[in-house]
Amino acid sequence: MGLLKGSASFVRFSVQGELPENPMDYIADRVVSFSYNDIDDTYDEYSIGWVSVLNMFDSQFKYASYVAGDYVTLTLRIDERKVSPAILKKMTQKEEERIRLEKELPKLSRSMKVEIKERVRVELMRKAIPVPSVFELCWSLSDSTLLFFTTNKKIHTVLEDFFKESFGILIRQQIPYTTAENLLKDDDLLTLDRLSPELFV
Repeated sequence: MGLLKGSASFVRFSVQGELPENPMDYIADRVVSFSYNDIDDTYDEYSIGWVSVLNMFDSQFKYASYVAGDYVTLTLRIDERKVSPAILKKMTQKEEERIRLEKELPKLSRSMKVEIKERVRVELMRKAIPVPSVFELCWSLSDSTLLFFTTNKKIHTVLEDFFKESFGILIRQQIPYTTAENLLKDDDLLTLDRLSPELFV
Protein backbone atom coordinates (compact mmCIF):
# COMPACT_ATOMS: atom_id res chain seq x y z
CA MET A 1 0.00 0.00 0.00
CA GLY A 2 1.18 3.52 -0.70
CA LEU A 3 1.44 6.83 1.07
CA LEU A 4 -2.22 7.83 0.60
CA LYS A 5 -3.78 4.47 1.51
CA GLY A 6 -5.36 3.50 4.79
CA SER A 7 -2.45 1.20 5.66
CA ALA A 8 1.07 1.16 4.31
CA SER A 9 4.32 -0.79 4.30
CA PHE A 10 7.42 1.35 4.23
CA VAL A 11 11.16 1.40 4.82
CA ARG A 12 12.92 4.26 6.58
CA PHE A 13 16.09 5.80 5.15
CA SER A 14 18.50 8.37 6.57
CA VAL A 15 19.36 11.22 4.20
CA GLN A 16 23.10 11.83 4.41
CA GLY A 17 24.71 15.02 3.18
CA GLU A 18 23.98 18.72 3.15
CA LEU A 19 21.73 20.51 0.70
CA PRO A 20 22.93 23.81 -0.79
CA GLU A 21 21.66 27.19 0.41
CA ASN A 22 18.01 27.77 -0.48
CA PRO A 23 17.24 24.04 -0.34
CA MET A 24 13.67 24.40 -1.64
CA ASP A 25 14.87 26.18 -4.78
CA TYR A 26 17.51 23.51 -5.28
CA ILE A 27 15.03 20.68 -4.78
CA ALA A 28 12.53 22.32 -7.15
CA ASP A 29 15.17 22.57 -9.86
CA ARG A 30 16.31 18.96 -9.40
CA VAL A 31 12.79 17.53 -9.32
CA VAL A 32 11.97 19.18 -12.65
CA SER A 33 15.32 18.09 -14.14
CA PHE A 34 14.68 14.48 -13.16
CA SER A 35 10.93 14.33 -13.72
CA TYR A 36 9.45 11.40 -15.60
CA ASN A 37 9.52 11.41 -19.44
CA ASP A 38 6.73 9.49 -21.17
CA ILE A 39 7.83 6.73 -23.56
CA ASP A 40 4.43 5.61 -24.90
CA ASP A 41 5.10 7.19 -28.30
CA THR A 42 8.74 6.09 -28.53
CA TYR A 43 10.61 2.82 -28.83
CA ASP A 44 12.50 3.37 -25.56
CA GLU A 45 12.50 0.35 -23.28
CA TYR A 46 12.88 2.14 -19.92
CA SER A 47 12.07 5.45 -18.26
CA ILE A 48 12.40 6.60 -14.65
CA GLY A 49 11.53 9.91 -13.01
CA TRP A 50 9.55 11.88 -10.43
CA VAL A 51 5.80 12.44 -10.65
CA SER A 52 3.09 13.71 -8.31
CA VAL A 53 1.80 11.44 -5.53
CA LEU A 54 -1.73 12.40 -6.60
CA ASN A 55 -1.40 11.77 -10.33
CA MET A 56 1.15 9.53 -12.06
CA PHE A 57 0.65 11.54 -15.29
CA ASP A 58 1.59 14.85 -13.63
CA SER A 59 5.36 15.03 -14.11
CA GLN A 60 5.45 18.85 -14.11
CA PHE A 61 3.46 19.17 -10.87
CA LYS A 62 0.85 21.47 -12.43
CA TYR A 63 -2.00 20.13 -10.33
CA ALA A 64 -0.43 19.45 -6.95
CA SER A 65 2.64 20.61 -5.09
CA TYR A 66 5.16 18.08 -3.81
CA VAL A 67 5.96 20.31 -0.79
CA ALA A 68 3.86 20.12 2.38
CA GLY A 69 5.40 22.18 5.17
CA ASP A 70 8.74 20.58 5.96
CA TYR A 71 8.04 17.51 3.85
CA VAL A 72 8.72 16.63 0.23
CA THR A 73 6.36 13.99 -1.15
CA LEU A 74 7.15 12.42 -4.52
CA THR A 75 6.37 9.33 -6.53
CA LEU A 76 9.13 7.43 -8.30
CA ARG A 77 7.64 6.22 -11.59
CA ILE A 78 9.34 3.49 -13.59
CA ASP A 79 8.01 2.37 -16.99
CA GLU A 80 9.43 -0.68 -18.73
CA ARG A 81 8.68 -2.38 -22.02
CA LYS A 82 8.86 -6.12 -21.55
CA VAL A 83 8.42 -9.08 -23.88
CA SER A 84 7.41 -12.43 -22.44
CA PRO A 85 10.20 -15.01 -22.92
CA ALA A 86 7.57 -17.55 -24.03
CA ILE A 87 6.23 -15.18 -26.71
CA LEU A 88 9.76 -14.32 -27.87
CA LYS A 89 10.61 -18.02 -28.18
CA LYS A 90 7.42 -18.79 -30.08
CA MET A 91 7.73 -15.91 -32.54
CA THR A 92 11.45 -16.58 -33.07
CA GLN A 93 10.82 -20.24 -33.89
CA LYS A 94 8.01 -19.26 -36.22
CA GLU A 95 10.25 -16.81 -38.09
CA GLU A 96 13.09 -19.32 -38.23
CA GLU A 97 10.79 -21.88 -39.83
CA ARG A 98 9.48 -19.33 -42.32
CA ILE A 99 12.98 -18.37 -43.43
CA ARG A 100 14.16 -21.99 -43.55
CA LEU A 101 11.31 -22.94 -45.89
CA GLU A 102 11.69 -19.79 -47.97
CA LYS A 103 15.41 -20.41 -48.52
CA GLU A 104 14.94 -24.19 -48.79
CA LEU A 105 17.59 -24.87 -46.17
CA PRO A 106 17.84 -28.08 -44.10
CA LYS A 107 18.67 -25.97 -41.04
CA LEU A 108 19.73 -22.44 -40.15
CA SER A 109 23.21 -21.44 -39.04
CA ARG A 110 23.81 -20.21 -35.51
CA SER A 111 24.52 -16.66 -36.72
CA MET A 112 21.23 -16.58 -38.65
CA LYS A 113 19.32 -17.73 -35.56
CA VAL A 114 20.95 -15.02 -33.44
CA GLU A 115 20.09 -12.35 -36.03
CA ILE A 116 16.49 -13.59 -36.32
CA LYS A 117 16.00 -13.64 -32.54
CA GLU A 118 17.30 -10.08 -32.14
CA ARG A 119 15.15 -8.79 -35.00
CA VAL A 120 12.05 -10.47 -33.59
CA ARG A 121 12.83 -9.11 -30.11
CA VAL A 122 13.09 -5.54 -31.44
CA GLU A 123 9.84 -5.89 -33.38
CA LEU A 124 7.97 -7.24 -30.35
CA MET A 125 9.47 -4.57 -28.12
CA ARG A 126 8.18 -1.84 -30.44
CA LYS A 127 4.67 -3.26 -30.16
CA ALA A 128 4.80 -3.67 -26.38
CA ILE A 129 3.04 -1.13 -24.16
CA PRO A 130 5.25 0.17 -21.33
CA VAL A 131 4.21 -1.21 -17.94
CA PRO A 132 4.21 1.48 -15.22
CA SER A 133 5.22 1.01 -11.59
CA VAL A 134 4.90 3.76 -8.96
CA PHE A 135 6.46 4.05 -5.51
CA GLU A 136 5.73 6.94 -3.14
CA LEU A 137 8.17 8.57 -0.75
CA CYS A 138 7.98 11.17 2.00
CA TRP A 139 11.18 13.10 2.79
CA SER A 140 11.41 15.05 6.05
CA LEU A 141 13.91 17.87 5.60
CA SER A 142 14.08 18.77 9.30
CA ASP A 143 15.22 15.36 10.59
CA SER A 144 16.82 14.09 7.35
CA THR A 145 14.72 10.95 7.11
CA LEU A 146 12.86 9.46 4.18
CA LEU A 147 9.99 6.95 4.16
CA PHE A 148 9.79 4.82 1.03
CA PHE A 149 6.53 2.96 0.58
CA THR A 150 7.66 -0.43 -0.67
CA THR A 151 9.61 -3.30 0.86
CA ASN A 152 10.95 -4.45 -2.53
CA LYS A 153 14.75 -4.59 -2.11
CA LYS A 154 15.43 -4.31 -5.84
CA ILE A 155 13.47 -1.04 -5.95
CA HIS A 156 15.35 0.19 -2.86
CA THR A 157 18.58 -0.08 -4.84
CA VAL A 158 16.98 1.78 -7.76
CA LEU A 159 15.84 4.54 -5.39
CA GLU A 160 19.27 4.89 -3.78
CA ASP A 161 20.95 5.35 -7.15
CA PHE A 162 18.28 7.67 -8.60
CA PHE A 163 18.02 9.79 -5.43
CA LYS A 164 21.79 10.38 -5.50
CA GLU A 165 21.63 11.22 -9.20
CA SER A 166 18.70 13.59 -8.64
CA PHE A 167 19.79 15.45 -5.50
CA GLY A 168 23.49 14.73 -5.15
CA ILE A 169 23.11 13.24 -1.65
CA LEU A 170 23.06 9.70 -0.32
CA ILE A 171 20.35 7.78 1.47
CA ARG A 172 21.04 4.86 3.80
CA GLN A 173 18.46 2.33 4.91
CA GLN A 174 17.87 2.47 8.65
CA ILE A 175 18.02 -0.62 10.82
CA PRO A 176 17.29 -0.64 14.58
CA TYR A 177 20.96 0.07 15.35
CA THR A 178 21.19 3.14 13.11
CA THR A 179 17.82 4.36 14.39
CA ALA A 180 19.20 4.15 17.93
CA GLU A 181 22.26 6.15 16.83
CA ASN A 182 19.96 8.98 15.74
CA LEU A 183 17.84 8.90 18.91
CA LEU A 184 20.49 8.53 21.61
CA LYS A 185 22.59 11.32 23.08
CA ASP A 186 26.38 11.30 22.84
CA ASP A 187 26.90 9.76 26.29
CA ASP A 188 24.56 6.87 25.50
CA LEU A 189 26.29 6.06 22.21
CA LEU A 190 29.18 4.48 24.16
CA THR A 191 26.71 2.02 25.68
CA LEU A 192 25.32 1.29 22.22
CA ASP A 193 28.81 0.45 20.95
CA ARG A 194 29.20 -2.21 23.66
CA LEU A 195 26.01 -4.05 22.70
CA SER A 196 26.26 -7.41 20.97
CA PRO A 197 23.56 -9.43 19.17
CA GLU A 198 21.65 -12.13 21.08
CA LEU A 199 19.53 -15.07 19.95
CA PHE A 200 16.17 -15.34 21.69
CA VAL A 201 15.18 -18.76 20.33
